[in-house]
Amino acid sequence: MRTSAVSGSRRRIRRSRTAAAGCAVAALCTAGVAPAVADGGAKPTIVLVHGAFADGSSWNGVIERLERRGYTVMAPANPLRGLYSDSTYIASVLKSIRGPIVLAGHSYGGAVISTAAEGNSQVKSLVYISALMPDVGESGMSLGARFPSALGTATESVPYQAGDGVSGTDLYLKRDKVHSVFAACLPESQANLLGVTQRPAATTAFSETAKVAAWKTIPSWALVGRQDMTINPEQERFEAERAHSHTVEINSCHVSLIAHPDAVADLIVQAAGAAQPGRPTLASSGSAGHDREMTGLGGIAGASLISGTAAVFLSRRVGRRTH
Repeated sequence: MRTSAVSGSRRRIRRSRTAAAGCAVAALCTAGVAPAVADGGAKPTIVLVHGAFADGSSWNGVIERLERRGYTVMAPANPLRGLYSDSTYIASVLKSIRGPIVLAGHSYGGAVISTAAEGNSQVKSLVYISALMPDVGESGMSLGARFPSALGTATESVPYQAGDGVSGTDLYLKRDKVHSVFAACLPESQANLLGVTQRPAATTAFSETAKVAAWKTIPSWALVGRQDMTINPEQERFEAERAHSHTVEINSCHVSLIAHPDAVADLIVQAAGAAQPGRPTLASSGSAGHDREMTGLGGIAGASLISGTAAVFLSRRVGRRTH
């Protein structure tokens, strides 16, 4: 009877410890697949700023994915009238938001967010998607001269006039260049629609030099498209490295936000996780000089491996202690 009681006690201890191991595994698995939410901390609002020749709908696929993960998303219209006026407008939009903000920009939108975020303590992370990241004194044109791309021969100038005697010059993408230079990773029919609906940018959007560079003080993330013909990928790498951005590279043309919304959304979620109150923040010098792939062990697979290892380890400890 005594032997039986001891044996039963050992079995109960073994079951208890195995259950504890299972709880640890479940916690690890949950951490790998659930949206990053700090205990007691609110998710940041994600603000998406489009670039030249586009509008907010270019973020549609990314917006859907972010909203499915529980984020509040805004994609305000970028006026495309000039770096100074555009960034002032976006800065005013940011002031209407309560709580932490993750600010993402595509293409020329990157230059806009670099200025608009300056001095706004609510902006916790900046995300650059195939984007311009000018330093103080630089412009889109000066960076393009240093890192030439096919965009130089893909635009046409059209004079415009507005009210109160305002006039200037707009830049449009040449219709026969939209697919090859701007959206080569999309079907030609879809690229044609982008050409038909494009919003022109005033030349001042690219000629005005940056007066501030918010990426110097705010942690940043960057996505480089290896097949980008609009902004030279070498320029994107250079910008990300000097900003000490957490950087990923994917095989994509310039419109990665349309062609690869999953990769873009995943990168923004990384930035959002670091922006949440009470959550450990990644170092701002995450990948300088070491471009990382949007591949490898991570997410569910990573959590499964870690949790599996934990289960084996705990099981072995239980076995040793109960024999």
